[in-house]
Amino acid sequence: MKYNYFTVQIKNKIAQVAFNRPEKSNALNMDAWTEMQTIFETFSTDNKVRVVILSGEGKHFCAGIDLELLMSINKLRDISCSGKRNEKVKKFIVTLQQTVTAIEKCSKPVIAAIHNACIGGGVDIATACDMRYSTTDAYFSIKEIDLGMVADLGTLQRLPKIISPAIAAEMAYTGRNVSGTEAKNIGLVNECFSSKKLLMEGVAKIAASIAEKSPLSIRGTKNVLHYSRDHSVEDGLNYVSTWNAAMLLSEDLKEAFKAEMEKRKPNFED
Repeated sequence: MKYNYFTVQIKNKIAQVAFNRPEKSNALNMDAWTEMQTIFETFSTDNKVRVVILSGEGKHFCAGIDLELLMSINKLRDISCSGKRNEKVKKFIVTLQQTVTAIEKCSKPVIAAIHNACIGGGVDIATACDMRYSTTDAYFSIKEIDLGMVADLGTLQRLPKIISPAIAAEMAYTGRNVSGTEAKNIGLVNECFSSKKLLMEGVAKIAASIAEKSPLSIRGTKNVLHYSRDHSVEDGLNYVSTWNAAMLLSEDLKEAFKAEMEKRKPNFED
């Protein structure tokens, strides 16, 4: 499928997805948000894809919500009934939240490859990914505070579970830029590269390693990691025991044992 605001390529079980509005610093209008949700919901059930790399074309990773889209909310002021007006504002917010959540809910691991600006909604998107890698010149900013609003697409919910809650609070209260180097130091990104070329090469190696694993086990691991993040250790252990009771005795397990005995790489079916 061809997309208007994203480039998409699938090769060797790896989906390369890139924001493609470089003239707008990859800020997303409503159609772009809709496309992004479609992409990740499609990949979630596409057996040709085992892992996704999300990056940005042009100078920046993603500048978040297109300001024209944000300003369009002002038109809702014309609705005289406050109840109906507020209802429409909430529907708008929930629609964008669901798009970001589609990344998190994608059954395949999603790796964010971030260069230069990752601002506002870009941070929401990055925090919904399973792993984040960046260039040293990358910078992260919860910019909503400077627009007189509260970040509402997931950053305030996900970021404190990725980094120290106190540092997340500082970022949210100040809107300051966090460099790629600092992002590595605080655990926001896994690794920092000196250039976009090296970033994409490094991320490609990690994606290739994941794509070689049992796809059933990778999907299960993502599912259990997300469940465990939001539940107690006891609940998480009970959940994974139930998961493996259903999934453990698979053809992938048989193939892994056979490959080990034959001293070769396993060849897992999609």
